[in-house]
Amino acid sequence: MVNSAGGQTIPSDEQLDQACAWIARLRSDSVSAADRREFTHWIGSAEANRRAFDEMSSLWGDLGALRHMPINELFPESLPSASSRPAPAARSTATAKSTGWSWPQWLTGGGLVAACLVVTLWVGNQWLAGEAVNQQVYATVVGETRTVTLADGTRVQLNTNSELQVSYSREERHTALLRGEAFFDVERQTSRPFIVAAGKANIRVLGTEFNVERNPDNTRVSVTGGVVSVSESSSASGLRPESVKLVKNQKVSVSGSGLSQVSTTSADEALDWTRGVLVFDRTPLEDALEELNRYLSVPAEAETSVRERKLSGTFELSDPDSALKAIAAALDLREDRSNPDLTLLSPKPN
Repeated sequence: MVNSAGGQTIPSDEQLDQACAWIARLRSDSVSAADRREFTHWIGSAEANRRAFDEMSSLWGDLGALRHMPINELFPESLPSASSRPAPAARSTATAKSTGWSWPQWLTGGGLVAACLVVTLWVGNQWLAGEAVNQQVYATVVGETRTVTLADGTRVQLNTNSELQVSYSREERHTALLRGEAFFDVERQTSRPFIVAAGKANIRVLGTEFNVERNPDNTRVSVTGGVVSVSESSSASGLRPESVKLVKNQKVSVSGSGLSQVSTTSADEALDWTRGVLVFDRTPLEDALEELNRYLSVPAEAETSVRERKLSGTFELSDPDSALKAIAAALDLREDRSNPDLTLLSPKPN
């Protein structure tokens, strides 16, 4: 595939998958001379293969340890021949650089074996050393939102008063939503699943878009694209944790009592907060306040008798206190602010 804007070769998903397989194969203790020859043929047969290997090396290594060891220096025999090399004008964007070695010289000189050993040892000892490659924590305070791009290209939008811990390893991309809410646009990697731990829920994907909302009593997962596997983080002794696969426009909640029924949602509903609003459609008041409390300096709670009242409407988040007043007015409730640490919504006296 060719990017017409930049004239660069872009690897396909299949070539990225092949590159992942080669990385795993080259770091195997049982890699053979035939494997090395096959790899040399594969990486030299297409510029997209070379680029796929470079990209996946970088992604697997979190910050790409192999980027300091260009593959064209390790495998000069895979460079295109003079007849197949790009014209001078186009060559400036290519990653290959000639070293003056020809295929027969390199092969008979033992360079192929040496290069393969360099790749295997470098991957094994440096780039894939240790289980945890890097750990970072991203957080927001009340009233703040933030978008971060992780090392693999995954984009995460953190809602207000949220905290995300990121810990990538050679086997998986692990994150933990310690509090709050986040929308994940996950970069696809078939070799390393992307995992989110949030309260009682474990979320596992390869590459998709979904929203995770961690509340005191449950974790809500809404999918806006792709397929997401959601399971309990633990279950009663002797029982296997429940799990379910969600597709686009589906959501589920996970709590101490297990998984809820899967229900429908939409991008507008799941991602309303990214537009600075909260959208409710016959939402129980208790659930609506749970979401609004992320933005309030003093949390609000509903009296038991009104917690299940259904709320519909769109509420601006630029002024959360005004949004609370609007919710109370919509359901004909009064606000009791006698407790400086809690606002209680209750029925108005007759």
